[in-house]
Amino acid sequence: MREETATFDVAARRAAPHRVAVLTIEDVLPLDLGIPAQVFTGVPGDPYELTLCGRTSGPVPTAAGFAVTVEAGLEALREADTVVVPGYTPHLRELPRDVLAALSEAYAGGRRLVSICTGAFALAAAGILDGRRATTHWKHADDLAERYPDVTVDPRVLYLDEGQVLTSAGVAAGIDLCLHLVRRDLGARTANQVARSLVSAPHREGGQAQYIKRPLGPETPGVTLAPTRTWALARLHEPLTVPLLAAHAHMAPRTFARRFVSETGTTPLRWLLDARLDRARELLESTELAVDQIADRCGLGSPSNLRLHFRRALGTTPTAYRTAFAPSP
Repeated sequence: MREETATFDVAARRAAPHRVAVLTIEDVLPLDLGIPAQVFTGVPGDPYELTLCGRTSGPVPTAAGFAVTVEAGLEALREADTVVVPGYTPHLRELPRDVLAALSEAYAGGRRLVSICTGAFALAAAGILDGRRATTHWKHADDLAERYPDVTVDPRVLYLDEGQVLTSAGVAAGIDLCLHLVRRDLGARTANQVARSLVSAPHREGGQAQYIKRPLGPETPGVTLAPTRTWALARLHEPLTVPLLAAHAHMAPRTFARRFVSETGTTPLRWLLDARLDRARELLESTELAVDQIADRCGLGSPSNLRLHFRRALGTTPTAYRTAFAPSP
């Protein structure tokens, strides 16, 4: 999946916080609401300013039976840089016209629009997803496609980044999407710091499967490939192959590859490439190593190979990435 590299320039993000408005719709799903609050307020240096907003300021009931107090009304959407819409229930209900109008106005004003889980239904109702790819929780994807035929719904992925508009599947995928936004805004090193504080996976590509079918039965009890993945992360500079990984896991290569996809939702080689690119991003942000040294340390071989994969995955070059995300002197 192609990823944008930055949404606000270096000077701007250092001069003022990036304003995030979390639209709290009545009967919001509490966990979906908590995800952006936890991620964006946990970034070192406080580069984000988070506001909970609703139709008006005051208490808003959640789907769990308790209320949350929001500090602002819909005017916060006009003042935000990013608007996040968490999931809510029931997802097929008609939303108030002023809510949809505020979302449409935010989109027309160039705000970044983000949905978690069934929050995609709000963006679709406001016409923001027309002509775009979008995702939501796999249980509700058919509802989204049926009600909004102008939206190309992909129920398989964790999240989709369409530039100004981003959508995610349910619950944990919302964490992945918010970390993706931090990575897109502030770089891999900062996003990985936040992920560690959340005890979360540092980077899951949006194209990974929402629902991973795990084999059941006597062949897999107690089996996990996590030790092999940890072993590989410490050896990204080495020529790792599927047979080598399989040998570490004490499995036949075909069995290993099948279980790897079952456990992670991606192939071993795709996972290795993502891990190497993530390591390259961290080194570009935190060191002055030359591009050829970084390519070697990440196991990508040559500078031209590193540039090729950077361009394909991130739409930029290693040098441009370093300029955007290296610390200021």
